[in-house]
Amino acid sequence: MNPDWKEDQPIYRQLRDKVASAILEGSLKEGEALPSVRNVAMEMQINPLTASKAYQELVSQELVEKRRGLGMFVIEGARAKLLQGERKRFLEEEWPEIVARIQALEMDIDDLVKGTGGSKNRKKS
Repeated sequence: MNPDWKEDQPIYRQLRDKVASAILEGSLKEGEALPSVRNVAMEMQINPLTASKAYQELVSQELVEKRRGLGMFVIEGARAKLLQGERKRFLEEEWPEIVARIQALEMDIDDLVKGTGGSKNRKKS
């Protein structure tokens, strides 16, 4: 994980998103331990309280669990839960914009599948 923080949202949320992405991508697997708060804070050059807050958000989202004396672990089913949420967000937020753009460009499904520039730009044979 890179400590490339953006100014538009709190660091703890960005860290939470980085961990969630690692779960989605499979670099953090279900049942696997997360790096300790102390290690993450040192590696990311952030306050340990910030790292702890990010981890607590993941606990409240039921993606990780705290095991007393052992640390934080990715919960079974966390990846599926994240995928479901990402698919829902895509369909509700991103897809309508994509559909509008496709319609504005007067493209159809064949254009998209073939990767052509649209029906008006097709050469006639």
